[in-house]
Amino acid sequence: MKNFFSNFRGDLFGGITAGIVALPLALAFGVSSGLGPSAGLYGAIFISFFAALFGGTNTQISGPTAPMTAVSMVVIAGLVAVNDGSIEKALPAILIIFLLAGLMQIGLGLIGIGKYIRYIPYPVVSGFMTAIGVIILVTQILPSVGYYPKEDDEYVSQFKPMAEEIILENILKEEAGEGILVLEDFEETIERSKSITQEDMDKEARTLAKSEASGVLGTLKVLPRAMQNINWMELILALSTIAIIYGFKKITTTIPSALVALIVVSGVAYGFGLNYRPIEEIPSGFPVPNLEIFTGFKLSSITPYFFTALTLALLGAIDSLLTSVVADNMTKTKHQPNKELVGQGIGNSIAAIFGGIPGAGATIRTVVNINAGGKTKLSGMVAGILLLIILLALGPVASQIPAAVLAGILVTVGIGVMDYKGLKAIPSLPKDISLGPIKLSSEVIIMLVVLVLSSVWNLVYAVGVGLVIASLMFMKKMGDLTAERSDVKTLEHEKGWADEANFPKHLKEKVFIKHIKGPLFFGSTSEFQALANQIPRTASTVIIRMDRMQYMDQSGLYTLEDVLIDLLNSNIEVLLVDVLDQPRYMMERVDLIPDLIPKERIFNTFDECISYLNKKTVEQKAEASA
Repeated sequence: MKNFFSNFRGDLFGGITAGIVALPLALAFGVSSGLGPSAGLYGAIFISFFAALFGGTNTQISGPTAPMTAVSMVVIAGLVAVNDGSIEKALPAILIIFLLAGLMQIGLGLIGIGKYIRYIPYPVVSGFMTAIGVIILVTQILPSVGYYPKEDDEYVSQFKPMAEEIILENILKEEAGEGILVLEDFEETIERSKSITQEDMDKEARTLAKSEASGVLGTLKVLPRAMQNINWMELILALSTIAIIYGFKKITTTIPSALVALIVVSGVAYGFGLNYRPIEEIPSGFPVPNLEIFTGFKLSSITPYFFTALTLALLGAIDSLLTSVVADNMTKTKHQPNKELVGQGIGNSIAAIFGGIPGAGATIRTVVNINAGGKTKLSGMVAGILLLIILLALGPVASQIPAAVLAGILVTVGIGVMDYKGLKAIPSLPKDISLGPIKLSSEVIIMLVVLVLSSVWNLVYAVGVGLVIASLMFMKKMGDLTAERSDVKTLEHEKGWADEANFPKHLKEKVFIKHIKGPLFFGSTSEFQALANQIPRTASTVIIRMDRMQYMDQSGLYTLEDVLIDLLNSNIEVLLVDVLDQPRYMMERVDLIPDLIPKERIFNTFDECISYLNKKTVEQKAEASA
């Protein structure tokens, strides 16, 4: 407890400053997610407090972040669409998925996954982060110009026939589920269809219109209509917000420019009684747990989103641990990765129960905290408490913030979150693969594939595809490298290793040496087989030098077995030199040693192997002379 309050003054200032920076972002991310500003605020409060309390990075400030919000947006949009456009109906399932993601993070921390996060390739992370920026930037164009597709009657009208079909289909599904669907007369169907009002069809059509215009592709489809229906007041508010955010940074960075823009533009809009669109109302009072996520739990409603929850968990883990590394570099400390994952999981789980969107460690907020004097976990907890106080005291005031102001803030977030370092490196990366006459960089391909697929298709699948491509590229490179460094030549035509210099001249044409330089794994087995086939059947002995083969997988093991059998069937003696521990263990497990290669044919050094060959030559000469 003494250490907890050892830097009370610094942690207090750090937490307050970080909380102030987090406020506009929390509101903006909540609106962007589709659950409203209160969901962003609830997420910032609970994640910041509990991730700090139970986490493994003392100065970490957590809360909703751009990547987590982008994935959450997909979950929310999908579940709202299948619940007749009703957030209220979809909310329990949405929050269960967020809760599941938090529990998965706790599990990842408990089983020690934290230390493996660093193995995700940079091109995948780069493409994903740039895609997040593109998604946020593009999807905020419509609210920035004050265009909301579901409120455009002319646009909505084209979805009314489809809305009627969906409503009828739902009636038929209900009847089939109740066992009263009678195909002969459809009497019950006709009776139920009479209860459908014009208002019901209009509501369904507006839901379809909103869904069709969502995401990057949806936004681009309706962009021409949006440009013809610009609300100039909303656009001016959004542009003013963007201008203040970038302009105020040139004056000072001590005060968060996003907060200044929020207060100034909102104050002017409200004070002068401008005709603007406010954000959704933020409920007053302490957040209340949403117990319906337990009482109304249906496994079938979340099963399709299991991997999305896992993606949220992994993404939050990556986001948080990268921020932890930044914090370590600034404070010269060492975070505990697995404990940090547990803390993030607890924070996200509790936030989900109270209706908050998920989050992770936030780099900018963490840096602000450290620069303001934060050193212990108390700073993150103070940030959460500050946001709770703002919610309780200023909730009705915050409800008057123009929606266009938050859209302007998100535009700057989208621009800032893109990985410009990775984009700038594109022209200079080595072009290591060929498609016909065209040479390309494998890392650029991975980054662009993840970027494009994440932007226009699916964030979850895009990362998976990126990881698969990156893994295949890596295996191909390792296989090529191993094959390039390995060779099968007589010493007469090859410069041998240093200890092969004194190899007996009379053996140079009969004894072949196979150098294995690097791992023998499934990515290099075909090259190994091809090289082994180069050994002429006139050879009497093959020495396989394994000094530099540190690792062999099952594919490599069975390929080696096939080569050994082939050589032995050709009456070629095989000698092994310096078999390292892991390959030897693998060979002994399937009895390659001693069934195919007796232990007396395995030597610790090349000199021992030469002594064996010399002794054998002498014995053969003696037998011949006898």
